[in-house]
Amino acid sequence: MSDLGYDAAHMLGAVVLLMSFALLYQRRLFSLLNVFTMQALALTATAAWQAYSHGEPHLYITALLTLVLKAILIPVALHRIIVKMKIHRTIEPALGIGLTMVAGVSLVTLSILLVLPVTADATALTRENLALSLSVVLLGLLMMISRRNAVSQVVGFMSIENGLILAAVGVAGMPLVVEMSVAFSVMVAFIIFGIFLFHIRERFDTLDMQKIESFRGESD
Repeated sequence: MSDLGYDAAHMLGAVVLLMSFALLYQRRLFSLLNVFTMQALALTATAAWQAYSHGEPHLYITALLTLVLKAILIPVALHRIIVKMKIHRTIEPALGIGLTMVAGVSLVTLSILLVLPVTADATALTRENLALSLSVVLLGLLMMISRRNAVSQVVGFMSIENGLILAAVGVAGMPLVVEMSVAFSVMVAFIIFGIFLFHIRERFDTLDMQKIESFRGESD
């Protein structure tokens, strides 16, 4: 790969990671969905660029699926759920924003320390892509832990899946069937999440996980 191709691939992967930090920073649900859409668009561009630079046409299918599912259908569906269920649109974090950001930087550092030593024989781009993708996955987990609203936790789960896609497109020779399976799993998971959100709202009249736990007598 040329220096330009390497720099472009590295930059696009870094944008996906940057959007993970932006997700952690958001305090309103609609802003959260907008940032998630931007992350999906960056992931789409990453897959398309990898398809072009590596000469792997099947990655264009991955880019198209990511664009349709993650950048259009899922944000629109979540937006309608928020409006229809009249969900409180301000996100109440379990951790402060500053502490969350410090934890996020620590997780990125941990990802680098874990991935780079065990991928010493891989190409530089593969090593960096795997480090970036693991960082996105861990930041998605952090978002699910540090947010009380169930919708924001769904977005965190989808961000984790974005990290897995980033890892898949960054490894040369990834079979198309693997990518198709990931896309199908995402749709199934999102449908299940949607059903659960409606049932939780109907049963508890809230999607705040702290209030739900208090209702069940699981917290003080």
